[in-house]
Amino acid sequence: MITSKSTSRHDSTKWLCCQLGAREHYAIPRALFRLSMLDQLVTDAWVPPSSSLAKLSGSRLADRFADELRDAPVIASNSSLILFELLARARRLGEWGKIIARNRWFQQNVCSFLRSQLSTLNSHPILLSYSYTALEPFRYAKSRGWKTVLAQIDPGPEEERIVAKEVARVPELAGDWQPAPAEYWASWCKECDLADRIVVNSEWSRECLTRSGVPGEKLSVIPLAYETAGAGGQRAEVGARSYPERFTHERPIRVLFLGQVNLRKGVARLLDAARMLRDEPVEFWIVGPVQVSNAMTMADEARMKWFGHVTQKKAAETYRAADVFILPTLSDGFAITQLEAQAHGLPVITSRFCGRVIESGRNGMILEEPSAACIAAAIRDCIADPSWLQNLAAASRVANEFTIAALAQRLQELGATL
Repeated sequence: MITSKSTSRHDSTKWLCCQLGAREHYAIPRALFRLSMLDQLVTDAWVPPSSSLAKLSGSRLADRFADELRDAPVIASNSSLILFELLARARRLGEWGKIIARNRWFQQNVCSFLRSQLSTLNSHPILLSYSYTALEPFRYAKSRGWKTVLAQIDPGPEEERIVAKEVARVPELAGDWQPAPAEYWASWCKECDLADRIVVNSEWSRECLTRSGVPGEKLSVIPLAYETAGAGGQRAEVGARSYPERFTHERPIRVLFLGQVNLRKGVARLLDAARMLRDEPVEFWIVGPVQVSNAMTMADEARMKWFGHVTQKKAAETYRAADVFILPTLSDGFAITQLEAQAHGLPVITSRFCGRVIESGRNGMILEEPSAACIAAAIRDCIADPSWLQNLAAASRVANEFTIAALAQRLQELGATL
């Protein structure tokens, strides 16, 4: 394990954050560190830009560090992670097998750290862990009388049922999609039982977890946070957007989809809408890893550009060059791409099955349903009135409720109720 310098104090309740991966670019530990409430961040990899591992890994681990946490108490297992990934590759584990094995490996590392460092930790910290990696840390925490907070990353089994229904509707696009093994959900149910509070990122997630039997009194909605470097968390450095007086086939409206290109994100409906609009002055830009089969073949008649996975720099360039962002998701815990698009002054067309970022008619549009017909109708409205699109763009920015400062306040309030 590698350890950064510790600045924790023991004069107030502290939080132990257990985080596998760089989700939300470490927003929760960053928020707690600002409040001097972070006891430790326990993560799988921590790779400062000047480290040897950063030089060896190139861009692969470039996001496994947050400059704001440079002086924070961080524990990581870089060497153990590398060994795990090598062994997992040698064992040729399938997708779900590898996910479950990695989750177990991380939990074991967290518990080993907690046992070895018990004397130096805050006497009764709040232990926060993200869903699907929380069971063993929670068991340990409960044995010590600590409070536990589960950070739920998605809408849980209800979301899987939604995706399974879409897979049955368009099996030709489904590829090798498989539902999670029963043990995955069984472990999650135990996490929920052990959690004193479960943080979800949207009302949609709260609704889905309630449908799955999670007690409503355990659930707290705390939206995701997004800040751009040097922009105060409000808006990226972009000039005023310029739209043509009218869209033509020579200057079509550029509709951007950015994220995982899969059925859950509504990609099947987007492909149908693109075919419906094939004679209109519209061009679709699809950015992100393609996780469906036959997508390019099925969209052959539509004007679509496929970019695949891109760097953060390229993604920012694409946001700036697009005219409108589309997110016809069937289910998302929040969908932070909405905030990214708004930070770049880009209007957003989205469904209601995710975080509530858009005020329809002010900074974007909310689809009545994420159907091909509704998507096509929304885009036709944009084509018909570029000046209206200009007004939506002028109002597009990250609201204060989605900043790190707002997240920190909500976490402080949550901690006070435990």
